[in-house]
Order: sequence, then C-alpha cells, then structure tokens
Amino acid sequence: MSTLTGDIRRHPRFRSAILGNERDVLVYLPPGYRRARARYPVLYLHDGQNCFDSDTAYGGTEWGADETAERLIQAGEIEPLIMVAVANTGADRIHEYAPTAGVFETTRDGERRSRGHARRYGRFLSKELKPYIDAHYRTRPGAADTGLGGSSMGGLVTLSLGLWFPRIFTRLAVCSPSAWWDDGALYKMVDGLKRKPDLKIWLDMGTAEPGWGRARILRDCLLEKGWRDGQDLRYLEVPGAHHTEAAWAARFDQVLKFLFPKNGPALGIGR
Repeated sequence: MSTLTGDIRRHPRFRSAILGNERDVLVYLPPGYRRARARYPVLYLHDGQNCFDSDTAYGGTEWGADETAERLIQAGEIEPLIMVAVANTGADRIHEYAPTAGVFETTRDGERRSRGHARRYGRFLSKELKPYIDAHYRTRPGAADTGLGGSSMGGLVTLSLGLWFPRIFTRLAVCSPSAWWDDGALYKMVDGLKRKPDLKIWLDMGTAEPGWGRARILRDCLLEKGWRDGQDLRYLEVPGAHHTEAAWAARFDQVLKFLFPKNGPALGIGR
C-alpha cells in the first residue's frame, strides 16, 4: 500500500535524450503550494524509488522524505522546499552514479567495470530535468537555491556533480558516500581543486558501515580545501548506524535542517 504524504506529482517514464533511457520522477510540493504564489528552493534526490514510497523502496523501507519535510515545514524548522525524487534505472545505476570507470565486481569471468557516466547523468539533470522542473513548478532556479542528495553511490555522485557543476547545484547531501570507489577517486577530485567552490555540504556515515573511516578522510580533505566545519560543512558520525535506508531516513531531518534552514539562504552561499 502506497505511503505518499502531502502533494506529490508523478512524472512517469521521463525521457532523457542525453542518456538514452527513461525513469520515473516524483515531485514533492510543500504545504500551501497551491494557495501561495511563492517560489521555492529545490532538492533533487537520487535513487528516487526510496524517497517517498515503501512500495517502491529498496527492501520496502523508504526514507520518509515527504513525511519529514511536511513535519519540519509545518513546525517552522526549515524553509519550505520542493523535492524531486529521481529514480535510478536499475542496471544503469552503477554507470550513471560513478564518476570514473572503476571496477565494481570481480567474478570468475573477470572484472566488471562501470562506464563512468556520472558527467552525462549530471548533464541530464542540469540540461533536461531541471529546466523541465523550473518550467512546470514555481522554483527558485539559481544555484544558491538548488540542492542535490543521495546515499552510497548516490552520495558519491552528489559530491562529484557538486564539484563539476557548482553553478547548478550548491547544497549537497552526501550520505554514506562510496568513497572507496576506484581507489579513492573522490579524494583525488577534492585534492585536485584549484579553488574551493561555493558549496554547502552535509557529510555523514554510520560507524557500523564497512570502511566508515573513509568518511573522516573525506571530511579532512574538504577541511584542507577551506570548508569550515559547522558553517559550510557539517560532518556527522552516527554510532552503530548501518548502511541502510532506515539509517538514512533516521537522520534526514538533520540533513534538511542544515541545508535548508528556516532563516534565509544557506550559510556561506550568496543569492
């Protein structure tokens, strides 16, 4: 039984010419959207099947992103926002979320490698999906009001796209990122920055996750490049938390409070 909460619009089989495939997209609208004339910031979420609906979520456990946003908005704890849940495409997920062509599985028949299509996936989001959302909903389309978020490989692609497209996405929810990918390709991307982009980053990890210490290394890389802990970077280690949808759901309220605070624009980011 579907568990959608609030005003959620469906865009089934949204087609991408850039990627040559299609996926379902769900759009959460904040309380009062129909009555108001206001424009809203937008958070795009990867693995959209897992965000709102237990019927489609991995293992039947959703993030409850719609319920959490409704509660926090109505309580005045966060700024009202639009959330766009972008479904993955199953077999193509490993290719679209990977910034490099790394090995993701070794079998008797040899290594299986991702095609590393994260840049193409980023172009799909920025050149196909975002213009559609901006044209059909009352968004604030500037980079300062546009966020991106995901977990695991979704966390990996979130930070990668933030670094590559800082004029499109500036509020990043990097949950339990797969920092192990391709021998730490993400660390190299951060280390290679010539200047710090104006990004506000939430980074987290549970201490029961395999290789959880890699998130500390990533935090340290970001600090070395000029991010300020508690200002434009928030790092959270959750004691005993596992690599599961339930764990990410449990801290999604903290993610929203940091990235979309009630009192105006995100810290460190101008309009």
